[in-house]
Amino acid sequence: MTKKKVYLDYASTTPLDPRVFSAMKPYFSQKFGNPMSLHSFGKEAKEAVEKSRKIAGDFFGCDSGEIIFTSGATESNNFAIKGVALASRSGRKTKPHIITTQFEHSCVLEASKKLEERGMADVSYVPVSKEGIVSAADVLKEIRNNTILVSVMYVNNEIGTIQPIKEIGKLVGTVNAARERKNLPKILFHTDAVQAVNYLDCNVQNLGIDLLTASGHKIYGPKGIGCLYIRKNTPILSIQDGGSHEFGFRAGTLNVPGIVGFGTALEIAEKERKRNYKIVEKMRDYLIARILKEIQGVKLNGSKIKRVPNNTNLTVKDVEGEGMLLELDMKGIAVSTGSACSAGDLRPSHVLTAIGISEEESHGSLRVTLGKFTTKQEIDYFFNSFKEAIARLRKIAGK
Repeated sequence: MTKKKVYLDYASTTPLDPRVFSAMKPYFSQKFGNPMSLHSFGKEAKEAVEKSRKIAGDFFGCDSGEIIFTSGATESNNFAIKGVALASRSGRKTKPHIITTQFEHSCVLEASKKLEERGMADVSYVPVSKEGIVSAADVLKEIRNNTILVSVMYVNNEIGTIQPIKEIGKLVGTVNAARERKNLPKILFHTDAVQAVNYLDCNVQNLGIDLLTASGHKIYGPKGIGCLYIRKNTPILSIQDGGSHEFGFRAGTLNVPGIVGFGTALEIAEKERKRNYKIVEKMRDYLIARILKEIQGVKLNGSKIKRVPNNTNLTVKDVEGEGMLLELDMKGIAVSTGSACSAGDLRPSHVLTAIGISEEESHGSLRVTLGKFTTKQEIDYFFNSFKEAIARLRKIAGK
């Protein structure tokens, strides 16, 4: 008998939408040219790349020439943080200062720490509330004369809480107006919008953003592709040397099938956002209500209101998260104990620690993330399996 398979780890990666795969297929074998080549094969590939660049520009509310295709979110975040830091050091006597938060994605934190270790920047890590929300006022407190960059994620990848990006954008804009009068350099504002693209407004003009990170495989597109929006005239240096690809910002042969898939995924996300938001939110609320009502010793992490509709992050008393994950996996259910990038790391989640959850509680965490292909039957199957797994593990532990 075939084991039932239920995928509830959409924050880690999403299945490829069949429409995206269909759009990509010709560019693997039939239209395989290098877009930098001048012959007809290259021109055909370049047209496809530029079409996707235009789609991305329309999606993010910017000029297509401000979209730089990358290998994904990790590269985009590293490019934004290190590239701005490198550019800011030119002719400057004081060390540049960067502001980020305590619960950013690991690639943002590690990139920031590397700059600190190499003496290339000072970094401030803004705390977050127990609800998992960054305060714009706390960001303001950290601004110095030598501040060059603020980087705050739009949606936290572990607990799904939505940050006040528009409010922070307005604040940074007001500060920049005053700095201009004092002849101080502009503070750039970057957001990692990877978990936001499916559900929230990502128009960079509305948000007051100078740099924005997005990733294909989080929006039912392919892996290995993403983009960094860079506002025109932003001081930033390339961190990948070689040819003059991507307006001189990012060397390397372009991933044409991936770029085509990314563009198609963005088109679909734009068309289906409102519909998917309502459907997924309804299932998530149903799941949370059942869990909190019917299972003792379970707590929802992060704000219930200011969170994306697909995320449910829980801490379960007297149960190890890894044990729950394995029990559920035996039932054919895929969930996570935190960020996919932290799999195998036995340390408590830095996100949960940042919102005040103890190490013991953190080890009993589970992240359940839904998607547009999730069904109510799958939610019910998960709930029943989850309830059984907790009872079994607590019994084994003598709780």
